[in-house]
Order: sequence, then C-alpha cells, then structure tokens
Amino acid sequence: MNEPAHRPTALLVMEEERRADVYPPDVLAEIGRLTRLQAPPLTRQQLDAAPDALREIEVLLTGWGAPVLDAAFLSHAPRLRAVLVAAGSVRHLTTPEFWAREVPIVSAASANAVPVAEFTLAQVLLGLKHTHRLTREMASARRFPSDPRVPGAYRSRVGLLGLGHIGRLVASHLGRFDVEVLATDPLASPGAAREAGVRLVGIEELFATSHVVSLHAPLLPGTRGSVGARLLASMTPGATLINTARGALVDEAAAAEVLRARPDLTAVLDVTHPEPPAHDSPLFTLPNVVLTPHIGGALGAERHRLGELVLDELRRFIHDLPFAHAIDPDRAASLA
Repeated sequence: MNEPAHRPTALLVMEEERRADVYPPDVLAEIGRLTRLQAPPLTRQQLDAAPDALREIEVLLTGWGAPVLDAAFLSHAPRLRAVLVAAGSVRHLTTPEFWAREVPIVSAASANAVPVAEFTLAQVLLGLKHTHRLTREMASARRFPSDPRVPGAYRSRVGLLGLGHIGRLVASHLGRFDVEVLATDPLASPGAAREAGVRLVGIEELFATSHVVSLHAPLLPGTRGSVGARLLASMTPGATLINTARGALVDEAAAAEVLRARPDLTAVLDVTHPEPPAHDSPLFTLPNVVLTPHIGGALGAERHRLGELVLDELRRFIHDLPFAHAIDPDRAASLA
C-alpha cells in the first residue's frame, strides 16, 4: 500500500509483561511509520493516573491488560475512531457506552485461535489413542499392555462444544483425518455446520457418543458450570475431555467425583476456575487429570501473530478499507 495521506494519532496501552511479544520491534516500527504513535506506551494503571493522554488519540492499540472502554474513558477520548485489540475476547473491556459511540473495535481472536487449535488437535489425537490412560496404567502396573484397544483416528468420533473461531479451526484440522466431527452450538446454523464439516447434535449426544469431547464455548451465564456430573458420567469408556476454553464451563467439584469413579476417563484441563486451582484441589492429584498451565493460547513468539493482525487492520483503517476482524456488537456477548 502507498504512504498514508493522514497519519492518525495512536497510543499503545497494555500490560508490560507481554507487550514485547505482542508488539515486537518490527511491528512497532511499522506502526510508528503509519501513525503518530505516542511514546512511551502505557499500562492501564498509568493511563488511569494520566487520562489526558487520550485527548488527541484517534486509534487505541491494546492487548492483554486493556483499559475498560467505559464512560469515563470515553469522556477523555473525544477523537477516538478505532480500537485495535491484540487479544481474543473483548467482552471484558466493552460497555454499553462504548457500543453507543459506534467506534469500531477489532479483535485478534482469529490469530490467537491458531495455537489453541494446534494444541487441541494434538490432545485430540493423543486422546483417540488413549495415550494418557495407557501411560498411567503402565506406570501403575509396571508392564506394557497387550494389544490395547483404542479408537484411533479411524472412523472415530470427536465432539466440539462450540463453533467459534477456535472450534471451527479445530474442525478444519480434523477434516484431514478419517473421523466424524460432531458439534453443539446453539448459534450455529446447519449451513455453517456443513461448511465447517461437522454434524450438529444435542449436548447429550455429543458427550454420550464421542471418543473425545473438546470445549470451545464462551463463558456466559447459561454455560457456567454446564459440563457437570451427568454429562461427564455419560461419556464412553476411555473417553477424553479437553478444556482450552474457560475453566468455569466445568463444574469442577462434580467433575472430580466422576473422574474418581471413572478411572478410564481422562480430563485434559488447560484452563481451570480459579486459575491456578487452589493448592488442595483434587485436580493436582487425580491420576486421570492432565493439568497444563494455560499453554494452549499464544505464548512467546506465537504472540507476534496478534500484533501482526493489528498492524494489518491498521493499514486497512488508514487506507479507508473495511476492517477484516471487526467485532459485530450484536454478537460480542457470545464471543469467548
């Protein structure tokens, strides 16, 4: 694209810890070329102490640790024309006052979906081979099993709870394998399901018939604790539950009871509620729980994708092109 005719005034506000990963030097340099980028970047706390820094800002660049876009924030940002978020969900930072201003907001959820879907795919394939179950049984018995029976990735069934960015990407990855993919998502149309290569079913069928169930639903009042004892107890022998979405989707106390009673099941939990779990949580000690420290999402250099997406959207904004990743306010509440 050509040089911009107008260089908007921009400000970067996010936490320091992950800033250099999300906005590496080459991305920041290009942002500085395209905008009048105010220096230094601020944290949310620093902005709270000096809100007049927003007075001339047209483009807010942010990520983890973003400021809440409430009435107080907006009163200090009369020239704000766009918010570009190098992170996934924007539900925690948007407010009715923000949506009323009709300022477009971009999310990098599709970029963050990439490593989550990759991690999920790896765990699905391990689950179809019963890898975690066989590993713990070998450690206990001190011998190898004789010809273990596992579903494998051949005419087996994988269930996805949620068809957002990550769920659709996982379905796309699974399309390369000889497996049937089921999905439960009240917002997904039959046409969208066909396009994703999945068959829509009710949540009871999803859990009762899938060899692996992977959670990708948003955390809403209606989904909090929705994966409980009844659904987990209905899972097929040797099944695996994967949660890379939100810890509070799972009723963890009920899950612990089912997992104690069903040592054949495996739960791979990359997210918990609270996070991390309490020090005396059974999630640390149950042999059939594989607990990982929220590593499914973008880490280290993987976070560069988020800043690069924001940079691409900034170019579109400057050249009066429509955003590719703008959030529809009517769907914002349902996005994870």
